[in-house]
Amino acid sequence: MALARIRDADGRLRRVTGAARTASAARARLKERLLDRPGFGAGGLLDLSSSFRDLADLWLEDLELRELSDGTKKNYRDDLRLRVRPQFEHISLVEITTGRVEWFLRSESAASFSRAHHSRTVLNQLFAFALRHDAMPRNPVQGTSPLRRPKGERHTLNIEQIGAIRDAASRWRTGPGVKGPKPDGQVRDIIEVLLGTALRIGECLALRVCDVDDGPNGMTISVTGTVVLRTGSGAVRQDHPKTEHSIRRIAAPDFAAAVLRARLAGIPTSDPQRTIGREERIGDN
Repeated sequence: MALARIRDADGRLRRVTGAARTASAARARLKERLLDRPGFGAGGLLDLSSSFRDLADLWLEDLELRELSDGTKKNYRDDLRLRVRPQFEHISLVEITTGRVEWFLRSESAASFSRAHHSRTVLNQLFAFALRHDAMPRNPVQGTSPLRRPKGERHTLNIEQIGAIRDAASRWRTGPGVKGPKPDGQVRDIIEVLLGTALRIGECLALRVCDVDDGPNGMTISVTGTVVLRTGSGAVRQDHPKTEHSIRRIAAPDFAAAVLRARLAGIPTSDPQRTIGREERIGDN
């Protein structure tokens, strides 16, 4: 009989035993029972001696189960693969200190604010995952310096700039010697709708017949989705825009409404789910 006393997760000290025919077998049985016992760090997936590579692999598995868009998951995977993982993959979790993360984020900030922000987001999620598995006592990102977004200046297009954009769109692929099919006006029409509604490009491409309400008081459009590119599937219409706050109704000015009416005129009313900006319906998600 092998005996041990262990402090369980509830703080109480309890006796655990392991019985077998020999002393060594009894000790082995006791160790098995201690490993299987609920307590701090139960599950055995990670601990402080685990490598950052192990943490990253487990986090990627968990990422696939989360309710996030495919585009967001891809961005997280790319940020981890291209920037975060090369910096930390050869060290263990116990070696990842706040100072080490601070140095890394400073080097990322020197490249761009966006790059540092993305890297910080991924590291925060990785270490939060480690905390949930009792693999780290704290998140080393929490003590780092706040990222400072550089002040940017907002610029408004003037009439001359808008005219130049429209002129470039109307002349796109129309010059002498241009090979391939002639433009069908889609680029020109998309730019007119973007100028009139301030939609994102994917939101504009995702507009369907049923999203347009053309009444006596003018035209309004409902933003309910966006077009995304997916590996193996190509362009598909996602049934929600980038965020839930992006679902909205917009009044289309006359010049944008005229473009949409011209597009709608060539689409059978029997296909309300058809996207306006393409000759064929974009694949639905």
